[in-house]
Amino acid sequence: MNLQRLVLDYRTGELILRVLYRRSQDGPNPGTKARGKEVSRLARSGLQDALEALESDVEVVGTSGFTTREDVLLATSSSGEARQVKGA
Repeated sequence: MNLQRLVLDYRTGELILRVLYRRSQDGPNPGTKARGKEVSRLARSGLQDALEALESDVEVVGTSGFTTREDVLLATSSSGEARQVKGA
């Protein structure tokens, strides 16, 4: 599996992760425990990569908002692959 996008949505009392990935072969069916474990493992790996990238230099590459702000950060992972991380 290849992680393409990981979107974090913080809401009152919960965290929602949207995990977009590409599979190279058929895997477990949606709604099964095996599928949940597979996607959880992929999300965990993506979060660890993002945290490592944030330890180095980070650029603010986009902003929006007035009282509620959204900044888009660009951090480069150790593998040299650029990843975008959204922060509010």
